[in-house]
Amino acid sequence: MSIQLDELNPEIREEGLDTNVIAKKIPAKVGFGSTLFEIMLWILGIIPGVIFLFKKINAQKHFDQLQQKIQRNASQIDNYLEQRVIVLQNCARLLDKAIDLDKSTFENIAKYRSGAVEDLDSARNELGGQIDNLSRNVNIAVESYPELAAHEEIQDAMQQNMYLQREITAARELYNDTINEWNKDIFAWPTKKIVAAKNGYTTRIPFIASKEIKEKAKGVFF
Repeated sequence: MSIQLDELNPEIREEGLDTNVIAKKIPAKVGFGSTLFEIMLWILGIIPGVIFLFKKINAQKHFDQLQQKIQRNASQIDNYLEQRVIVLQNCARLLDKAIDLDKSTFENIAKYRSGAVEDLDSARNELGGQIDNLSRNVNIAVESYPELAAHEEIQDAMQQNMYLQREITAARELYNDTINEWNKDIFAWPTKKIVAAKNGYTTRIPFIASKEIKEKAKGVFF
């Protein structure tokens, strides 16, 4: 049998590789084979059928709890995003309106947190990108006015902004771990996948870095 990954004869991509998160939800589906599987369990006797029924009940409980965990993780991200917007607004005031902070940001946060958006995963990613862009505008404004950079309150606000960004990054990692667990479990055949298909569950989209952040990561810092 040949070696699947041969480090002595590698395929080299001189140009590198830029990866992106695919924002697509894949539904959990089962075919007739799964239905036949359940029928066979009941044909074999009531005990196998009842055992599998209890397994499905436990699977449903698992998904219900996992959804609550996802909501808790998402709420933590939203809290940090809201705090970061407050810090950025304070920065804007200190800069004497040197930048135009998007007034709809708070409205978007309230809308996303109330659950009034159909696709919360995508909406949260979009909001994160908007706030990253606002932070970038604040940094540009500070750089444009060197005399303001030494302002004690501005320095404090910028440090708070950096701290909150680190907290958001950590919260997003926790969120992505839970999303990964969900995406894996809805395809775990037979029990979980059958329950997921019956409820119409789909995969969920993990955090996607904004265009501004990706472009900044490719820049030269030193």
